[in-house]
Amino acid sequence: MKSFLTILLFVFMSCGNQAQKKTVTKSEIANAEPVEVPAENGMERAYFASGCFWCVEAIYESIEGVDEAISGYAGGHTKNPTYEESNTGRTGHAEAVEVIYDPESVDFRTLVEVYFGSQDPTQVNGQGPDIGSQYRSIVFFQNQQQKEIVEEVKSQVAQDYEEPIAAEILPFQKFWVAEDYHQDYERKNPNNPYIQNVSIPRLNRFKSNFPDILKENDH
Repeated sequence: MKSFLTILLFVFMSCGNQAQKKTVTKSEIANAEPVEVPAENGMERAYFASGCFWCVEAIYESIEGVDEAISGYAGGHTKNPTYEESNTGRTGHAEAVEVIYDPESVDFRTLVEVYFGSQDPTQVNGQGPDIGSQYRSIVFFQNQQQKEIVEEVKSQVAQDYEEPIAAEILPFQKFWVAEDYHQDYERKNPNNPYIQNVSIPRLNRFKSNFPDILKENDH
């Protein structure tokens, strides 16, 4: 009975599907020229992968100056990936978020600091109970200035850990928006076991570490 309960708990504590442990070669992606996304109506976009996108979306949407965070897929080599395809670990994509933000209220460096400060940055190919290349950590840069900021923050964060920082730094290529039911998943499904046991505790840890940048109603 105990082993059955352990297996059942693991199923509940994974981000919607069973993960696959696969290593994906990204040499062509890593050497590609970054694609810069133009600002629209004064709003800029940044892209991060840090485990389950349900968790990451909720974290970024709690930040002052962030208009919206959208769940999707990035970092891979296949077109039009679906959740089921991404979850096999064979598309090369990671679950990612597109952060739409006002640079007058919050800058890119702060978003990068949030990225490293809202996860275990030393965990390889996963985050928390979500294991597999589709849950790996990636920071995407759109130009040389952003790349330098990411590398600088990563170097500073590394001083606080004995283990190496696992996050990859990749040139942004394209973001594929995830299926509608993934958007705002934490807000729409507060009683989901994964949300209760993984997403909300992770969000609360982030809030306790970054109280000064939260939206007024997220304190």
